[in-house]
Amino acid sequence: MSPLLRRVKKNPADRVVTLVGKPGCHLCDDARQVVSAVCGETGASWVERDITRDEELYKEYWEQIPVVLIDGEQHTFWKVDPARLRTALGT
Repeated sequence: MSPLLRRVKKNPADRVVTLVGKPGCHLCDDARQVVSAVCGETGASWVERDITRDEELYKEYWEQIPVVLIDGEQHTFWKVDPARLRTALGT
């Protein structure tokens, strides 16, 4: 396989997961539990961003929350699949 086509596998501990949501959102609460558990298992760090406090995030994601980003790129929205998140983090 060409070296250009090979993906470099990143260390999960070097990855950052961002959960974009808002207070009072039950789907966000569910996503938070999954993200917290998977990041705890893999060593990835995670942060939570509130769309009600960030106009740009609100414009981009208001119809999709909760949204999960990995290293700033959208991974999923609405429901977070733990196995898919683990795979995306390289575990």
